[in-house]
Amino acid sequence: MKIWRLNTGVQSLAFASHGGIPAVIYWGALLPDTEDMVELAKAQLNDLTGGMIDRLAEVTLTPESGRAFAGQPGLVVADADGAQLHPVFDFDSASATPTSLTFVSTAAGLTLTHLIEAHPNGVFTLQTRLTAAAPIRVHWLAAPVLPAPQQACELIDVSGKWVGEFHLNHVAWTPGIHARESRSGRSGHEHPPYLILPETGCSNTQGSAFALHYAWSGGHQMIAEELPDGRRQVQFGHATGAHTRAGTAFETAPLIAAFSDSGLNGIAGAFQHDLRDRVVQWPNPARPRPVHYNCWEAVYFNHNLADLTAIADRAAALGAERFVLDDGWFGRRDDDTTSLGDWTIDRRKWPDGLHPLIAHVHKLGMTFGLWFEPEMVNPDSDLFRAHPDWRLGPADQVTGRHQMVLNLALPAVRDYLFDAIDAILKDHAIDYIKWDHNRLLPVVDAAQTSGAYALFDRLREAHPMVEIESCASGGGRIDAGILARTHRVWLSDSNDALERLRIQHDAALFLPSAITGSHVGPRHCHTSGRDLPMSLRAWVAAQRHMGFEMDPRELTNAEAKTLTAVTEWYKANRAWMMAGTIHRLDSADAAVTAEMQIAADGSRFVLFAAQTKTSKQILPRPLRLTGLDPTARYHVTLRNPEDRARQSRGPNALKSGPLTLTGQALMRQGLTLPAAWPATIWVVEALRL
Repeated sequence: MKIWRLNTGVQSLAFASHGGIPAVIYWGALLPDTEDMVELAKAQLNDLTGGMIDRLAEVTLTPESGRAFAGQPGLVVADADGAQLHPVFDFDSASATPTSLTFVSTAAGLTLTHLIEAHPNGVFTLQTRLTAAAPIRVHWLAAPVLPAPQQACELIDVSGKWVGEFHLNHVAWTPGIHARESRSGRSGHEHPPYLILPETGCSNTQGSAFALHYAWSGGHQMIAEELPDGRRQVQFGHATGAHTRAGTAFETAPLIAAFSDSGLNGIAGAFQHDLRDRVVQWPNPARPRPVHYNCWEAVYFNHNLADLTAIADRAAALGAERFVLDDGWFGRRDDDTTSLGDWTIDRRKWPDGLHPLIAHVHKLGMTFGLWFEPEMVNPDSDLFRAHPDWRLGPADQVTGRHQMVLNLALPAVRDYLFDAIDAILKDHAIDYIKWDHNRLLPVVDAAQTSGAYALFDRLREAHPMVEIESCASGGGRIDAGILARTHRVWLSDSNDALERLRIQHDAALFLPSAITGSHVGPRHCHTSGRDLPMSLRAWVAAQRHMGFEMDPRELTNAEAKTLTAVTEWYKANRAWMMAGTIHRLDSADAAVTAEMQIAADGSRFVLFAAQTKTSKQILPRPLRLTGLDPTARYHVTLRNPEDRARQSRGPNALKSGPLTLTGQALMRQGLTLPAAWPATIWVVEALRL
C-alpha cells in the first residue's frame, strides 16, 4: 500500500493505492501533522456482507468498469471502430512536490494521469489526462473522482434561465444517480458547473461543507451517486459524447475543490478569493473597478452620434468612468437578424467611424468599450454568404436569435476573427470588450470550446491591457475556464433590482464582487415591467462592480441626486470591498435578504439588508451578523436613514445615530433595524475600533 497527502488552507486530501489507481481516503478539515497515514488508510477499509461480490471495488480517482465497479465508471472508452473497452489499470508511479501530486497508472496501450495541486488560497485543483498508443473514442472521462460526505442529507446544485440565473436546488441524497448535464455548448444558464455538498445542519454561517467547480465553458456533466452499499461519489467531466473524434490524447478541465468548517460562507470565501486572486489575470491589478456605463437599454440598435454624446455627457456627470457601445455599430446591423460576422464599422450610422464618439468619451474622462459577438454568424451576412462551410452543425439546423455558430475548431475561422477584432482594437483606443454569446450550440463538441479558448488567448496576448467581459445572454457562460481569459461577467440580462438582488446573492457562493457586473437599470424595467425606486436600484448595483444601463436623460433630479450619491459611496469604498469577502447572512425573516462585505483585514464591513416583500410579523427580527472579532468593538452607522418608511415612527436607535457594539453582541444577539417597506434596502456601515 502506498499513501500520500496534500494540505492547503483549511483542508487536506489523502490518497492510497493498493496496486491500482489511487483512491481518496480522506477529504476534509486539515489533518494534524502527527496523523498516522497508514492507520488512516487502514481505518477506511470496508467490510463485506451478504449480497456482495467477493471483492469490493474501490471508488478510485477513476472507478473502472473492468474491476466490476457497481456504480458509474470514471472512464467509458471504445476503440476506433466503436468496440467497448474495459481496461484495468495498474499503478505505475507518483511524483510529489510540497504542493502537488501526479499519479500515473497504465493498462494495455493506455496511460491515465491524475494531477492534484494545492493552492495557497485554500483550494485544490484536480485534473485527469488519458493518452493512448492508438486512436480511441472517449465517451466519458471524469476529472479525479471524490467521495461525497456521509453525514449529509442533501446536496445543493445550481440551475437557472435567462433573467433568472443561479437558483440553488436542495436535492435529497437517495440511492442511485443524480445527474445534471449541460448540452448547450456553454457552461449554461440551465446547469452551471457548480456543486455544494453540505453536511447536515450546515447554514450560511456554521457547519461543514464541501464544494466543486468544474472549470470548463462548454457542455459538461455532473454525477452524484449513492452506491447500493451506501458509499457516495461525485464526478464532473465534459458532456457525454463531447469528444466527437477518435484521438490519442484527452483531458478534463480542472476541477476546483473547496472545504469549509464555517458554513457556506467558507465555501463562498474560498471560491471568491480563488477566482479573484488566482484565476482572473488582471490587466492592471491596481486599477480600481471603474463605474461602468452601457448604452444597450438606452438606444438598442438606434445609434447616432448626437444621442450617444448627450448620453455620455449625462453618464459622466453621474459618475461613470467607462462608456461601452453595445450591439449595432457594425455591418448593416439595425436589428438582430443580420450582419453578425461582418466586423466592420457601419458607415451609414458612423460616417466618420467611431473616433468622434471615442474622442468625446475620452474628453469626459471616461474610457471606451465595445461589444462583439465573435463566435456567431447571421445567415444574412457577407461572412456567411462567403463561407457557409464555416458554420457549426448541419445546414438545416434551427437558428437561435437568427444566428448560427461559427466552427471555432477550424483554424481559418479563428484567424478571420482574430484579424477582424485585432484591426478594430489597433485602430481605436479601446480598453474593454463586452464579448457576447447568445446562441446555444447545435451540437456538443469540446473542440468548439477549445477553439474559443485559443481565440481568447491569442487576443489577450496581442492586447494584454484590454479587459474582457464574458456575457452569454447574461449569465450563460460563467465558470473558471472563461474567467481565466476574461475579467468580468454579466451576471444576468435582468436589470430588475429585486431579481438582481436574489441572483447576485446566490451567485456570491461562487463569484467575488470584483468580477460581478451589476447595473442600475431603467425606472421601468425592460425585462420584468416593474418600476422600482432609485435607492434600491443604486444600492443593489453598488454591492458588486457597479454600472448604469439606462437612458440617463430620463432621470428626475431626485433620482439623479440619489444615484450620484450612491456612486460616490461606491467609489469611496470599492478598494476595500473588491478586495474583501461577501458573507451571506442567515436571516430569521424570509422577507429579508442580507449579506455583509468584510474588508480583508477585518477593519470594517458594510451590511446590506433588503426587504424583498412584506414580513409575516409586525416588527423586524434581529439580524445576526457573522465573520467578526467577538472581542472587538464596532462603530455601527445607518448609511441611508432617509429611506425609512413613513410607518417607521418608533425609537430605533440606528435612525438617530451610531451604536458601538462588540462583535459578540452583533453575532449572537444581532442588529435590530428599522421597519422597512418592500423594495427597500438598509445599508449599515461599521468600523472596528
